Amino acid sequence: MKITLKAARVNAGLKLIEAAEQFGINKDTLSKYERDSSNVPRSFFINIEAIYKIPVENIFFGPQSDFFRKLKTA
Repeated sequence: MKITLKAARVNAGLKLIEAAEQFGINKDTLSKYERDSSNVPRSFFINIEAIYKIPVENIFFGPQSDFFRKLKTA
């Protein structure tokens, strides 16, 4: 089962600003990625496993609204 980028952050026990600092990006940028992770840059993508301690295969990449829409129809 896949989870959203935001859920991965929360499961890692990180606040938005803490995670953004670890990724080396602004908290507003991370918030944008959490809403729609379909176009995250490679530099961000390669750090996900190390920071969130979850395989990238378990993270849903795309608009967060699509993730929740798919859950409702499943």
